[in-house]
Amino acid sequence: MILGVVTYGHPVLREKGKRIEKITPEIQTLVANMLETMYDEHGVGLAAQQVGKALQLTVIDVRESKDRPSTLEIKGEPVDPTSIMPLVLINPKWTAVNEPVSAPEGCLSFPEIYADINRPETIDVTATNEKGETISFRCGGLLSRAIQHEHDHLHGILFIDRMEKGARKKIQQELEGLQYATKQAMKKGRRE
Repeated sequence: MILGVVTYGHPVLREKGKRIEKITPEIQTLVANMLETMYDEHGVGLAAQQVGKALQLTVIDVRESKDRPSTLEIKGEPVDPTSIMPLVLINPKWTAVNEPVSAPEGCLSFPEIYADINRPETIDVTATNEKGETISFRCGGLLSRAIQHEHDHLHGILFIDRMEKGARKKIQQELEGLQYATKQAMKKGRRE
């Protein structure tokens, strides 16, 4: 089932997600619905907050992005990143392996808004997958960036929070318009 993606101005985007302690049928259904929603929206990642659920859950699939490559290592061995897609990360944690680099980012909760964001190029990741198994890997490129972006969502941090001041100032009017439209839609939804 395709879920609605909330946009900037919705309070759930600022909520820190609750840890998921058990993979229940409801969590499995949410994972399936989030994947379907992400594909429908042509995204490479989607966090639970973006579909109105404050949980430590994100889905990622970078297979369609041919112009921004990804790297993956499991137990120190290079692996084709497409072999683990789609990727479900529950209660993920990551640590930087190297220095931040700047690259463009967008977000399904910020339609048509893009900016260069500084993030570590390579990270080590540990999470639980949809089967309840612990997974650990090192990744770089777009996969690393997508995981960091979605991990931020799980903690109520938005990519606009990581923009340089000048870049954010340039899009401030767009952000205010989006926030206003979101709040109006929420008010209208409560009346109906």
